[in-house]
Parts: sequence; structure tokens; C-alpha cells
Amino acid sequence: MNTKIVSCTLAALLFSADVLPQVYINTELQKVVVENQWKEKKVAFLGDSITDKNHIGTTKCYWEYLAEMLGLEAFSYGINGNQMDGLLGQAENLLKEQGDAIDAIIVFAGTNDYNAGIPLGDWYEEEYREVPLADGKTGSRRYRKPVMSNDTFRGRINRLMNYLKTNFPSKQIIVLTPLHRGFAQFGAQNVQPEEAYPNRIGVYVDEYVQVLKEAGNVWAVPVIDLNSISGLYPMNDAHVRYFHQSDTDRLHPNAEGHRRMALALMYQLQAFPSTFE
Repeated sequence: MNTKIVSCTLAALLFSADVLPQVYINTELQKVVVENQWKEKKVAFLGDSITDKNHIGTTKCYWEYLAEMLGLEAFSYGINGNQMDGLLGQAENLLKEQGDAIDAIIVFAGTNDYNAGIPLGDWYEEEYREVPLADGKTGSRRYRKPVMSNDTFRGRINRLMNYLKTNFPSKQIIVLTPLHRGFAQFGAQNVQPEEAYPNRIGVYVDEYVQVLKEAGNVWAVPVIDLNSISGLYPMNDAHVRYFHQSDTDRLHPNAEGHRRMALALMYQLQAFPSTFE
């Protein structure tokens, strides 16, 4: 086949309206928004202070930037100081307020569980059960079931995910890993060392991040490793520009830090369905 004809055909295809991404201008925000599967979708955000709509340490949150970048409709249920067990209450409020009208749910927590020294725990507990076998026979085999304890990190995740999977079976559920942690002091009784130190039970924050990665396989949900892809590293003085206060709060990103988070998330989210309906 003539290579010139092939090249011209490919060029025509690449510049056709069906191949190029559609772009529209949001005149109110003066933003260029690429057409995507998240546009006009209702997305709930469960989390802690970084998700709290009261803007802890920032003037604008990552989910607000995402609303502009992807054209989605954001609903924040985050509460300052919440650990993973607190997100179950947030999910209950979400169900009461939105019912089946939500399209996707994003879970972003775990850093406060690390700070509080919550034990990691186990995903499953085992017992022996009778199981049907071939030829009408039965046998005794080990049977595992999720630990539903509020006293461990894995148990808390199990409780939350079980609730979300039960009450939002057709919705996209995505988990985010916590950001890196710098030093923070919010008063004489609230001093939080940077992540170079383990918590009071001797566990580093990395292990809580790893547990959340495991949750993706345990509960069949995508996990976006924001701990990595955000690029935010508050232990380095050059990254102070992304955090609230250089001397007392390298835990909460400022508006520029939230914008960086949103940019990283924007590209990741476009790899996943916004709903399964």
C-alpha cells in the first residue's frame, strides 16, 4: 500500500471531530474544561480536615478545584479530625441526603488513625464451617469473614466499605491514600511529629498507606495513591509553599497544595468510570 496514502488517511482520522477531545469554555470561571465522563456527575467526598468544607488551612479545597477542572458536582462530607471510623457516620448522612442520586464516592482518610495510634489489625477472622462437596458430601473447611471491629484500622475500613458496598452497589467508590505528613502543632496538647517518627504504638504512617492500598483488592475498589502522585513532600523546606504554615502546620495543604492535589487526581480519575449505571 502507498505509504503516502496511509499517512494522509491517518492524519484525516486524527483531526476528525470524532477523535479529538471536545473542549468547552466555562465562561464564569474562565476555565478550559475537557469533555470527560465526570462532567455533571454528582460526587461525594468523605474524609477529614483536608476534605472539610470549612477549609482547614486553605481558602479552597481539592474537590472544589476538581469541580472546575472536570465539571463534576462535588458534595463534601469531610469533618475535621475524623478518623476512618468517623467516615461511616458521613456515609450514613450521605445516604439520608442523597439516597440513590449520587454517582460516585471518594474516600480520603487514614492520617488521623495513624496519629491516634490505632492498631492496624487484620482483614479477616477465621472459623471452621461445613461446606458442600461433590457427590452430596460435606466437609469442614476454614472460612474467613471480614473483621468488623471499630478498634483496628482494617476493621474500620471493613465496616465503612461494607456499608458503601451494601447501600451504593451501582456507584463508583474510589479510595485515596493519605498525603505525607510534616510537623504540626495546634496547641500545647496537640503536637504531631513529622512522619519520620512512628506513632505511639511504634508504627510508621507508611504502613497505614499500605493498608489502604490493600483495601483495593479486599473490597474491589480503585485506589489512587495520592501519597505518591501528588508530589507533596512537607519534610522538604522547598515544599513549604504548598502548606499552611512552615513552622506550625506542614500537615494541611494551602490552596496551592490543594490545587496540586486536584491536578494529580484529575488525570487519574479520567481512567475510571464515573458510574456503573
